[in-house]
Amino acid sequence: MQVLSVSLRDFRGYDRARAALGAGVTVLWGPNGAGKTNLLEAVYFGCTGHSCRTANERELVRFGADTTRVVLEARDESGDHELAVGLTPGEPKRMSIDGAVVQRLLDAPSRPLVAFFSPDRLELVKGSPALRRAHTDQFVTALWPARAATRRTYNEALAQRNSLLARLAAGRGARDSLHAWDARLADVGIRLMQDRRAAVALISERFHSTAGSLGLGDDAAIAYRPRSGVADAASLAGEFEARHATDIERRFTTHGPHRDEIAITLNGRALRAFGSQGQQRLALLALLFSERAALTDARAAPPLLLLDDVTSELDAEHRASLIELLGISPGQAVITTTDPDQIPQVGGADVVRLRVRAGQIYPEMRAA
Repeated sequence: MQVLSVSLRDFRGYDRARAALGAGVTVLWGPNGAGKTNLLEAVYFGCTGHSCRTANERELVRFGADTTRVVLEARDESGDHELAVGLTPGEPKRMSIDGAVVQRLLDAPSRPLVAFFSPDRLELVKGSPALRRAHTDQFVTALWPARAATRRTYNEALAQRNSLLARLAAGRGARDSLHAWDARLADVGIRLMQDRRAAVALISERFHSTAGSLGLGDDAAIAYRPRSGVADAASLAGEFEARHATDIERRFTTHGPHRDEIAITLNGRALRAFGSQGQQRLALLALLFSERAALTDARAAPPLLLLDDVTSELDAEHRASLIELLGISPGQAVITTTDPDQIPQVGGADVVRLRVRAGQIYPEMRAA
């Protein structure tokens, strides 16, 4: 699916604006503070119904306004589509696809897939395992939408088991009742582990080769490292049962897929601990590009790639490697920069350039 345009009303620093995106690479350029990142955020908001930058979505509404609205125009083989998201703080979000109200854009098969890079997202590489687990689960959902409920079901069962553990620690309830939650958590936990293992397997070779292409090194790797080594639900339930005493004492479930790691390494060492900022940046790009390639194969739908301030800390050699990769990677990409000459050519094709200044968007088109 191709995103044709995004229209904003009272979004961040924008009053009203519209940007038409190119079929390949669109460059948003302008000085710092002009609104480039806000425009990327609006595209992400229109694709997902969520912000990629803040959990407090009141911040999205322009100061002095009551409501913000983002509308995406998109096109696929079935024709043109409109995705709209409206937000009034204190009220439920209003989301629709082609005029039909939906509760969650993320579950809608007819929405554009999207991947987002920003310097803040380096936490995905250098932060806690929980961030990588959540990202991998989102990737699973993008690959296989029918499996979207697995993680939610696991979290619900985990919360119920932890609640029971707290009651047992306080001397309330029957310890035998834990067995039912062991079985429930293990049943959905095995499926969650299988999904994660399959998703990481799809990108492991791509990650290795893409990281090499970007200049990270020939020994970059991504691997799924589950907390448990069992292969069936009965065995996982047995591991939960063996930890009853410890779990009751600590009042939470100490073992299971919610403790898994997705390890990103270079020369066998964890990049989260031993990688430089530049290496972590290249690893994040390699992850996003490898996931994009896997989604293109699995769903014939390369995600729209949003790259915010990606070139500012790359030297000329690594920047050239990134531009070359953009040129051979299918699908759309939108990239922000203060210097449009840093992105002079992408695969020999024309590049759509939009100048952003003080919350205004000025389209221009020229040969790359």
